[in-house]
Amino acid sequence: MRSFLFAFFALASFALSAQQAVNPMIKSFGTVSTVPNASVAPDPSLEYNIIVDVMTGSDDKSKVFFSLNNVARLLNLHAMAGVPKDRIHVVLAIHNAAVWSVISDALYKERFGATNPHTPLFNELVENGVKVVVCGQSLIKQKIAQDQLLEGIEVATSALTTITEYQLRGYAVLRF
Repeated sequence: MRSFLFAFFALASFALSAQQAVNPMIKSFGTVSTVPNASVAPDPSLEYNIIVDVMTGSDDKSKVFFSLNNVARLLNLHAMAGVPKDRIHVVLAIHNAAVWSVISDALYKERFGATNPHTPLFNELVENGVKVVVCGQSLIKQKIAQDQLLEGIEVATSALTTITEYQLRGYAVLRF
């Protein structure tokens, strides 16, 4: 029995060591693990058009929201599978509780007493071709002026119309 357990743990540790944490596209966020011999993976020959409905935030304003780190994971997973950067087209529709992620560092510090932890993430996302659009209705409701947004963030009439617009253009819809 003891030798069986030893063999089991040895094989399990070998299998786990075959996995590797990687960040092939978004270097500072969204770390993913390789999955050797996965039978379902992104096809590098396909064109990926994805709109992500990002509406969740967190009570802990000192950390990147899980929903936004998940966007980085989405990109890293496709890149890890060999999908070329020019075949991944991602649009974020930011609204509701996620709207706080796109405000300037100055306003974030004023409202939450900390530097906006999302700033570096959005910089990397935009540098990698992600279009980030914030809901104008959410901005009005939260009394956030357009000049109080991070650089590179676009403003839409609403998240609802942004999502339907891109869905009608053939984009897959994900909700985080």
